[in-house]
Amino acid sequence: MQIEQALPAEAATVAAVLTEAAQWLAEAGRPLWSATDIGLDTVRRGTDAGRYFIARQDGDVAGVVRLDLEDPYFWPEVEAGSSLFVHKLAVRRAHAGQGVATALLAFAREHAGSLGRPCLRLDCVADRAPLRALYERFGFSLHSEIRKGERSFARYALPVKPLRE
Repeated sequence: MQIEQALPAEAATVAAVLTEAAQWLAEAGRPLWSATDIGLDTVRRGTDAGRYFIARQDGDVAGVVRLDLEDPYFWPEVEAGSSLFVHKLAVRRAHAGQGVATALLAFAREHAGSLGRPCLRLDCVADRAPLRALYERFGFSLHSEIRKGERSFARYALPVKPLRE
């Protein structure tokens, strides 16, 4: 599997993967992202800033992830420069169950290390047991649960060995 930073011109590709995942979740009765969260304008800002990465398997787009240098909404107490934050992890349905999510998480861990960030963090809706199990199998530890509006979120952390000091 090849994972590379999404080019600004690939914003529509990233948005399409996120939209496919959001539709699948909504059809299963587990809506997640709003149309604004994954709309082309929002995604374009992320690709322009170099925050999205695309996983390709045999040249086919298999999944995407957004990596942020800070997350004051879910992690306001985290010291600046100490973590890399995983957001908008999505796998195309045609590639489900093929290790794409794990490959994206491994890439995020390596990227955090290359940036000298000693911790990889993420959050998810607290009632998403299969997703939480994926994160825990990967090595993330539950940090805490918080409420934001009507929802509870599980916050996870994974220590990372920085590749540079």
